[in-house]
Amino acid sequence: MPAFLFKRLLNAAGVMLAVAFLAFLIFRFVGDPVELMLNEQASQAQRDELRARLGLDKGFALQFATFVGNALHGDFGISFRNQQDVFTLIAERFPATFELVLVATVLSLAVGIPLGVYTAIRRDSLPAKALQFLSVLGVSLPSFAVGILLILLFSVTLQWLPAFGRGEVVQIGWWSTGFLTPSGRRALILPGITLSLFQITLVMRLVRAEMLETMRTDFIRFARARGLKLRAIHFRHALRNCLMPVITVTGLQIGNLIAFALVTETVFQWPGMGLLFVQAVTFVDIPVMAAYLIVASFIFVSLNTLVDLAYAFVDPRLRDDAISGAANAH
Repeated sequence: MPAFLFKRLLNAAGVMLAVAFLAFLIFRFVGDPVELMLNEQASQAQRDELRARLGLDKGFALQFATFVGNALHGDFGISFRNQQDVFTLIAERFPATFELVLVATVLSLAVGIPLGVYTAIRRDSLPAKALQFLSVLGVSLPSFAVGILLILLFSVTLQWLPAFGRGEVVQIGWWSTGFLTPSGRRALILPGITLSLFQITLVMRLVRAEMLETMRTDFIRFARARGLKLRAIHFRHALRNCLMPVITVTGLQIGNLIAFALVTETVFQWPGMGLLFVQAVTFVDIPVMAAYLIVASFIFVSLNTLVDLAYAFVDPRLRDDAISGAANAH
């Protein structure tokens, strides 16, 4: 197990180093930071002084090493647009994105798993076929279109839910939450549904496929022969054997939701990391763009590594294969 853990952590470190290099290239080649930070009336001496202070007068390799070292300490520089520490800006926006992703994940599991079970055990019924058709629509429709339609229906026409913003939030230390206020909970509904729609269809289709496969196995036939009730067969035996792939995919998709929630956050003007990144692209705020890329990648890589470790812990064959593969490579 230690060898497997070391190999996975080494892979994660390699991926993060590659992402850091990409973020550094953004710093290096997407505009001149000195020209972006100073106004047109600045003298050449002021430009040279700022260039030296930012370390831009050093060699490429030394600049990259400095960038990685600063990133390891959470130092991503100062936002060109807001003139604030970039890490502080991201830390302020992270709770909004996290709560949105949490709601989307819970919705996807709470809705997707029962629908997947139903479409598997009633696969020839008309409602199951209708759900299958709707799942194709859920996968095909872009999230911004879904969000706009929900706003038109529930905010403009029915006026039940807010169309934008996070509502009233409560500060608990540095963390801000909307779960503790009625307006905050209402504001979460539409963006949460929008972000979860693809995940719901993904979980539903995955559970259906796994259930259909499991229902053909010998132990399910044996359970039927023993005279167990269909409810026990479907939920106690078949579903439990389908949950491992669902948990794996959900864990991986959480990283995707955090990284790609920017479309939903833009549609609903949700004050999260995604909206911060979109605004940074609009104003060419290079430090925020680079920091978002690194933070989102770190979350994604961490979740992937944790899922791999959990899988290897449950199934020792995976870590044995990985260790033997590494030994053969050497």
